[in-house]
Amino acid sequence: MNGFQDISKVDKHSYPYIFEQNISINLRHSSGIVRCNVYRPKDESQTYPVLVTYGPYGKDIPYQDFHPKSFSEVNPEHKSAHAAWEVPDPGYWTSHRYAVVRIDERGLGQSPGLLDTMSRGTSEAFFDAIEWAAEQSEWSSGKVGLLGISYYAGSQWRVAALQPKGLAAIIPWEGMSDYYRDRCRHGGILSDNFISFWWNRQVLSNQYGLAGRADRKWGPDTIEGDLDAKTLANNRRDQQVDNAANQYRDQPYYASKEYNLEDIKVPLLSVANWGGILLHLRGNIEGFTHAGSEFKYLRCITGRHDLPFYYKEEVEVQRSFLDAFLKGDDRVGWARKGAVPTVDMVVRKGDVGFNNPEGEKRFERRTESAWPLPQTRYVPFYLTPSKQLTEELPEFTSSTKITYRALGNVNDEELVRFSTKPVNEEIEITGHIVAHLNVSMTPFIGGSQTSDIDLFLTIRHMSAAGKEVLYTGTAGDGVPLCKGWLRVSNRRINSDHPRHRPWLPYRDYFSTSVLPVLPGEVYPVDVEIWPTNVVLEPGAKLIFELSSGDTAGCDRFQHISPTDRSESKFAGNNHIHFGPKYLNYVTLPIIPKRN
Repeated sequence: MNGFQDISKVDKHSYPYIFEQNISINLRHSSGIVRCNVYRPKDESQTYPVLVTYGPYGKDIPYQDFHPKSFSEVNPEHKSAHAAWEVPDPGYWTSHRYAVVRIDERGLGQSPGLLDTMSRGTSEAFFDAIEWAAEQSEWSSGKVGLLGISYYAGSQWRVAALQPKGLAAIIPWEGMSDYYRDRCRHGGILSDNFISFWWNRQVLSNQYGLAGRADRKWGPDTIEGDLDAKTLANNRRDQQVDNAANQYRDQPYYASKEYNLEDIKVPLLSVANWGGILLHLRGNIEGFTHAGSEFKYLRCITGRHDLPFYYKEEVEVQRSFLDAFLKGDDRVGWARKGAVPTVDMVVRKGDVGFNNPEGEKRFERRTESAWPLPQTRYVPFYLTPSKQLTEELPEFTSSTKITYRALGNVNDEELVRFSTKPVNEEIEITGHIVAHLNVSMTPFIGGSQTSDIDLFLTIRHMSAAGKEVLYTGTAGDGVPLCKGWLRVSNRRINSDHPRHRPWLPYRDYFSTSVLPVLPGEVYPVDVEIWPTNVVLEPGAKLIFELSSGDTAGCDRFQHISPTDRSESKFAGNNHIHFGPKYLNYVTLPIIPKRN
């Protein structure tokens, strides 16, 4: 049966669906196996389209053990006996006549081999698993769909670009598409704090052969038994180590993770969360923009990254999309050109609080024909030495500068804020933002010879009452509108690249692109700020925040590596310059009012 081997004997009929555990899939493009669980409808007289997930979090770790609080809040329709973190619930999907194949990534859970998350080898093993699922003619219709959150979404882009046989549609739900820019090195700056949290809690804890998993309620122990510490270490590539040791996209580590989004041809529904301002949001929008699919759609949501995936209304969207391309049941029109709007987005207007699902239901939905929205006006708002942010072009007769200390962090007050005037009427901002700044640095007197500048930018929404309006971030924390970053030695823009756009500058982040940063020299830089959406109501205003480190609203996504951001390289004073030669501005995507 083409690699089908039942390792553990379970009563496959003791659930509302057939459950088969630890089935081995022989890999074709590399040696070894990966193991999966198969969940399918009890009617064995038919075949079914298959939803496949492939990831590190443990196919056998119950959702209620992996994240008890989250599980307690999940839509009860998706709490079957085999519910798991960030993946489709087999109880729900088998009841709607889908088979579900949940695979432990190589080196994790019950799959032996080298643990090397998000690698080329991982994508190639995923490729083999998709083709295997399509070939199981006893229960598979031959059509495979991909559906999952975060890691289970990010992996979809890469494997879809390999074009495995049988793959018919993908729904990357809050999933980065650019490993370097979206996740590991924001603007070239190492995002180490999240990588460390993620690696140690959610990946390393589930390594194949790690002792004590069952005692910790972290899934069952390894079938073949425990491995010693030395063997475990030799069987993994540590993302903390690899990301710290590599800085540029042309180094083998990062280069091995590259692919072309245009190679994605299957129907695509990319689901972006406006609150995912530190991990997935950019990737969903850029993935949608550049995918080569004939049928591709962008859906923008709000809320935490874990719960909306299971909301009744969002599951209906998922199912109608998958039914259209995996079953031929196109009741909505996904497969008919122009029948479904290309963009469907939540419009954030008003202060409903954060981590408040009921409040967020007050946000309206609106459809659009394209992204960026075709009616967008890109309007520069100028920074002034008096810390204003204004549409009026400032006039200068001489040069001046504002100084702030380098190597700030979330607890520092070493930042500079520029404010708009309260708006007189509603203004909608939806799309990509770029900040043009003129910056320099000087070392402390008697200090080391510094050689770079890290820029951390934040845009905040202040209500008419003077209160910052916070939105729901990835883990339910309150986040500002959006953030952006740049290491100034990475300032070179490749304007000849086909993905370069005036409203989203393209940087190669190659080792050969690095430019020097000298004390006292003023450097004009264009900084990408991640896309956003907001409607400013009368009396509201925007704050543009410039700092040398993470500020409020970054949660665990901090950039605090003492090696990547060393005092010897960065400690000193940073400056933003103003004058006839030094115009600074933030270009905002303004959406005109509709008649």
